[in-house]
Amino acid sequence: MKIPNIAADKQLKVILFGLTHTINVLTKKDRKFKALVSQKDFTACICIRTSDVGRVFKFNNGKVRSQSKKDINCDVVMTFESAEDAMKMMVPWRDYQDVIDLAKLFKVDICGKEDDTVVVHFTDILGAIMDNQVKYGTPMPDGTMRYVNNTNGGPVFVFVKDDKIIRITPIDLAEDDAKPWTIKARGKEFTPTNKVTVSPHTQGIKSTIYSKDRILYPMKRVDFDPDGERNPQNRGISGYERISWEEATDIVAKEIVRVKKEFGPGAIMNGSGSHHTWGNLGYWLSARPRFFNTIGTSYVSHNPDSWEGFYWGAMHHWGNSIRLGAPDTYSTVEDALQHTDMIVFWSADPESTSGVYGAMEGTQRRLWAKQLGIEFVHIDPFYNHTAALLGGKWFGTKPSTSNAMALAIAYVWMKEGLYDKDFVADKTEGFAEWQEYVLGNEDGIPKTPEWQEDETGIPAHDVRALARKWGSKRVYLAAGGIQGFGSACRSATGAEWARSMVCLMAMQGIGKPGVNMGCLQQGTPVDTRFFFPGYSEGGLSGDYEGTGVGVNMYQRMPQVMTMNTVKQVVPRLKIPEAILEGEVTGYPTDTKSIEGQFFEYKYPAPGHAPIKMYYKYGGSHFGTMNDSNRYAHMYRSPNLETVVNQSIWLEGEAKFADVILPACTNFERWDIGEFANCGGYIHHCYTQVNHRVVTIQHKCIEPLGESKSDYEIFRMIASKLGLGAYYSEGTSELEWVRRLFNGTDLPSKISWKQFLKRGYYVVPPPKEEHRDPVSWRWYYEGRKKDVPEMNPLPSEYKEGFKEGLQTQSGKIEFVCNSLKRFAPDDPERPIMTKYIPSWEGPHSGELYEKYPLQMISPHSRYSFHTMMDGKDSYINDIHDHRVEIDGYFYWIIRLNDADAKSRGIKHNQIVEVFNDRGSVLCAAHITSRVPAGTVHSYESSALYEPIGEPGRSPDRGGSVNTLTPSRPIIKKSHSTACNSCLVNIRVWEGE
Repeated sequence: MKIPNIAADKQLKVILFGLTHTINVLTKKDRKFKALVSQKDFTACICIRTSDVGRVFKFNNGKVRSQSKKDINCDVVMTFESAEDAMKMMVPWRDYQDVIDLAKLFKVDICGKEDDTVVVHFTDILGAIMDNQVKYGTPMPDGTMRYVNNTNGGPVFVFVKDDKIIRITPIDLAEDDAKPWTIKARGKEFTPTNKVTVSPHTQGIKSTIYSKDRILYPMKRVDFDPDGERNPQNRGISGYERISWEEATDIVAKEIVRVKKEFGPGAIMNGSGSHHTWGNLGYWLSARPRFFNTIGTSYVSHNPDSWEGFYWGAMHHWGNSIRLGAPDTYSTVEDALQHTDMIVFWSADPESTSGVYGAMEGTQRRLWAKQLGIEFVHIDPFYNHTAALLGGKWFGTKPSTSNAMALAIAYVWMKEGLYDKDFVADKTEGFAEWQEYVLGNEDGIPKTPEWQEDETGIPAHDVRALARKWGSKRVYLAAGGIQGFGSACRSATGAEWARSMVCLMAMQGIGKPGVNMGCLQQGTPVDTRFFFPGYSEGGLSGDYEGTGVGVNMYQRMPQVMTMNTVKQVVPRLKIPEAILEGEVTGYPTDTKSIEGQFFEYKYPAPGHAPIKMYYKYGGSHFGTMNDSNRYAHMYRSPNLETVVNQSIWLEGEAKFADVILPACTNFERWDIGEFANCGGYIHHCYTQVNHRVVTIQHKCIEPLGESKSDYEIFRMIASKLGLGAYYSEGTSELEWVRRLFNGTDLPSKISWKQFLKRGYYVVPPPKEEHRDPVSWRWYYEGRKKDVPEMNPLPSEYKEGFKEGLQTQSGKIEFVCNSLKRFAPDDPERPIMTKYIPSWEGPHSGELYEKYPLQMISPHSRYSFHTMMDGKDSYINDIHDHRVEIDGYFYWIIRLNDADAKSRGIKHNQIVEVFNDRGSVLCAAHITSRVPAGTVHSYESSALYEPIGEPGRSPDRGGSVNTLTPSRPIIKKSHSTACNSCLVNIRVWEGE
């Protein structure tokens, strides 16, 4: 028999008695709290399982009365094992490790008499008691309240008056914020300005919040009857009717139950874009996987988008699996400014892509390089914004041919001895065999500058001059906007191009002073030892397998772990084929090892059901995935019985849903995050910025209409399934924010109250002598690895810990041992990099005669994927983004003067860009920034607006991915080759 703890019993009774008084006081003081309490009439009992201690609360008409007794027949019963356990949870200063331990050991239980909705409502009231004590924001002289938030393009101040956002501006750092670092180079000192930049698309974000395209209410397709005719053939055509949240969540919950019971595990598929509105808790790797792990789902497996060639190609030469085959770049800004003679931007336009989430932080640093006289070279089929800003030599190559130029450069180096022979001899393997190929001794074709001229269109003398200059100077290679992130690796030849980038750097001795990879976009001397997680660390997901929770957060942020019991996955680039054809295969994105990508998987998985329900979360595949008319056919197939879309705006795929759930923006909910910190496969991604800025993301305004946060939507559906308390852990969004705050290094620097009020914290940079070592310097000098990253994992080292690379030899391999073991005779991915012409390009015979223009579609400068495009955004007014013709804003296609003249096309004329996969109506922009035979149009139109039947008529919205091929770079991969795309263009006559 357990002896009761009298003191704990008394303390608990006092707290429960005081709870009644607190609720009634708050209902009088706070209208929002009163509205919450007034939503439901119910009874709740908080009690002890092993004794008669308890209190019953009766909520009626917005008031609460209570009585000291134990009644397990109440609508809600919260039971603790003991009063001591109850005290651990019922106090404001509770330790969440204790809370989780109580839950895991079943020392606390909460259940509802009817369903879980009343349970969640009760926990909402308890959470709101704490939330209502929060004071935040800064009053301004003009009567506005200034809040802080964060975006995909940088942190911002948000000025609000009468619950309406008045303006959004970049953050100007205060005098008492940490001062920035200084770099000394060549007799000069360089210090970044005491400001935070934002991307161009962030400037238009206010207009998207108040866009006419916001989804403000739950909606159901007018001819969709979950209990009758579903009419899937009308998706994308029929309209919508407004329904209540009660009806919407009922439909979704019932469909989840029905599909699981009728078909079994795996019949529900969940997919998302790679990006969402900012915040560690609201991002796509947090609330979403927590919910879908809870119900069981077939996840859509992402390809390593933007790193295709480095992951499927370059990684086999040097490892770096944690970065998808791309290099690290620690302290490379300082090294480049001090030692570099020239930077080669190869398929790199950081002024457009802003690295990734990095705003315009790198612009200042690249201008410093120009000030120092560092020379610039640009190799790109488009004279991009970086080239236009910095100047220098431009090589306008034909798309998908860069590997030919790289091999020709290597040829010159080999013939003229312009490479680091000692480094190649000591730090690499297989060079002699690759040299035989480059010199032509293997196949009889020397890879000379003259040989490459027919392929690339670049004169041989220019390539030879570049090779000689490069081989005699200290050069940084910028292979992508951040390293590995670039359009050339998203083409049919992307894997071979990325492999050649590694081989060129190996020949030049990567790691010696002034010789490395980077474009001053990454590698600032910020503090990498201060811990704040990126969004890839999983937020509140509890997802031990699909996020970084198990790596970085398990000992810091206590939460109930969630596991998805469904083993079936669907490769993202083959979703339409999975639904329409019923069988697909894929290859995984695995950051742990080089060989992880070899494990082919199949859909459907053994013993699993085919997909019957698709729950799409945010973004639009029409604007971002290849051959996007496939998605229109998929959505209209009877094989998909139910489609749910959870989105902020009515665009793209939302128009193909049966039920639409309106999500709010990050300005209408609580969150926390850091500028440009995604974690995961861009480890220490925040070295893009000049100041590490961690923000609490204030809830600036109430959600517009009836929109709700993703967390709240998932919780509502989970409640209908009896899983609401499990999903939420009885925790409000603001409380989750505080839990994450406490799991970081922030509490040692700033109090929760101060952080909440101020809205941000600037992490001080380390002293100059404490800065991170320069990447690859350790390797060049033959030391143990000394940069702060956990790559490779201990089991991947071949000799001593931190000695050598991840490859079998521990060296950079010109001939890849991993490919020798996996597929030594694969003509698409040979064991050493070779020139393999694009399977869609000038070598395509009749196809090239029919479609003689090569279209490239890199990331947009003015929209973050589909987020800032369309929506009646201010961004539409930028003439380089869309052009207004007859009252409609058309997407832009850029073509050379000669190509336009031969087709009778005039500037700003509506044209049809077409091939066998589809057609898109665009505004023609005639320019010399693309060579003849090449056309340029950014990807990621938010609009997909076919003028006739979806999937079978021209799209005037601008989804140029309608035209791009769905074929992977190589068969044994899960990759996009969107920049190998043949099209033709004609004047649109309105037919």
